[in-house]
Amino acid sequence: MTWLSITIAGMITYLTRMTMITLISRDMLNGRIKQVLSYVASAVFPAIIFPGVFLNDYGNFIEINDPKLFGAAIAIIVGFFSKNVIATILSGLISYWIIIFVL
Repeated sequence: MTWLSITIAGMITYLTRMTMITLISRDMLNGRIKQVLSYVASAVFPAIIFPGVFLNDYGNFIEINDPKLFGAAIAIIVGFFSKNVIATILSGLISYWIIIFVL
């Protein structure tokens, strides 16, 4: 029953979002709306990343010596200089894993 509920909820969510994307053509949107929508990813991404990096499993802020902070700092530095999303993600993950498993 649980998997059926999850599947139905996923299909409903997918269909409601997909219909809005497919029914609205790019010609219907003016330049101002396109400009505003271009900032959505930049606004949503930090909201997704912040809790994963700065909060622990209990919802409290992590300590300054947490490995997640070091991995995030390395990822920020690599991302700033490389401007490559894949390199940024991989450098953050690899540095985080090295800190956890090796050190």
